[in-house]
Amino acid sequence: MIALFAPITVAHYLTVGAVLFVAGVVCMATKRNALGVLMGAELVLNGANVNLVAFGSDFLRPQSLGLDGQVMALFVIVLAAAEAAVALAIALNFYINHTSIDVDQADDLKG
Repeated sequence: MIALFAPITVAHYLTVGAVLFVAGVVCMATKRNALGVLMGAELVLNGANVNLVAFGSDFLRPQSLGLDGQVMALFVIVLAAAEAAVALAIALNFYINHTSIDVDQADDLKG
């Protein structure tokens, strides 16, 4: 019963970030659908964001302003939004040409 009232520490955030990261890697490795692979990439980026915010917290460096992790996470979010927009355009173009978004049919894109 005491464990329910324990304070949340950096280790808890790192555990959540690691779970998100591993779930994203597994999703990217097992999905055959291009959109599933992109969702896995987003999970990986979100796991990295949680870790960045945890490492920039006041628990680790109380003397600093503590915004380093949040600023880096903001850059990662901007990168993820740009990646999602470009990937959606590629997926739509691939669907128009092949009427499927199965990544195994992308072998004709080899140069």
